Amino acid sequence: MTDHAHHHLAAAHGHAHPHEAELADLLDLDAQVLGSYLDDATQWAAGLAPASAGIVDVGAGSGVGTLALARRFPQAEVVAVDRSDAMLSRTVAAARAQGLDGRVRAVRSDVNESWPPELHADLVWASSFLHELTDPDRTMRDIHAALRPGGLLVVIEMDGLPRFLPDAFHDGLESRLHAALAQRGWNSFPDWRPGLERAGFTAVEQRLFPSVGRPTPELASRYARTFLGRMGPALEGIAPPSDLEALQHLLTDDGPGSPLRSPDLEVRGSRIAWAARRQ
Repeated sequence: MTDHAHHHLAAAHGHAHPHEAELADLLDLDAQVLGSYLDDATQWAAGLAPASAGIVDVGAGSGVGTLALARRFPQAEVVAVDRSDAMLSRTVAAARAQGLDGRVRAVRSDVNESWPPELHADLVWASSFLHELTDPDRTMRDIHAALRPGGLLVVIEMDGLPRFLPDAFHDGLESRLHAALAQRGWNSFPDWRPGLERAGFTAVEQRLFPSVGRPTPELASRYARTFLGRMGPALEGIAPPSDLEALQHLLTDDGPGSPLRSPDLEVRGSRIAWAARRQ
């Protein structure tokens, strides 16, 4: 698997990679800053699924979606599925800290290989996950089979990378960097509707969830520096040297004039989601 910006499954065979803790921190930061999409998307799902739904969050990562679902569906059990023991441990610890541990459990599984046969659900949540799979069509069929009649699959993807900089900064630096990353397949995914329909799903709905984060300047700056810092290595050899130099200067400039220290720093993001029904 490639190391995309929101790569949920960063550990192979349960052994943590050195960058896994950093990735989990980034996922948590994203939820803290742009997490309004989680409120909106889980509310959307709650209008389509039963209140007592059995829920599976597949590719759960650090568990931000798992916990959002547990809060939105107070009568439901939520199962976090991931192939990383470290990520699942983090999810369980966060659930315990929020008083949700009685309704959240973890299942270690690599659905790239097969769907856990014991897992059946009324709602499956797959956020920034399907595009990481070797054979997403097969996994969508597996999910369709695992859903109870009338069950729902919600697929969420990042509709473009988060933005931190003014459009005019270095004559559109951020847009050029995002275009360069697209050449490396960062955040690349298809329109999932045809695949969902091939897998047997019906009544596919699509929604866009834009979000704007205006957290404390310290939190916004930390998220911006963390995310932009992960972009740097992937840009080597594809971005112009002048743009790489500008990015490096941005990341190392901690002066009062840095745009990443501005009290007006605004973080912009968007998610696109599909909800599909098993009849």
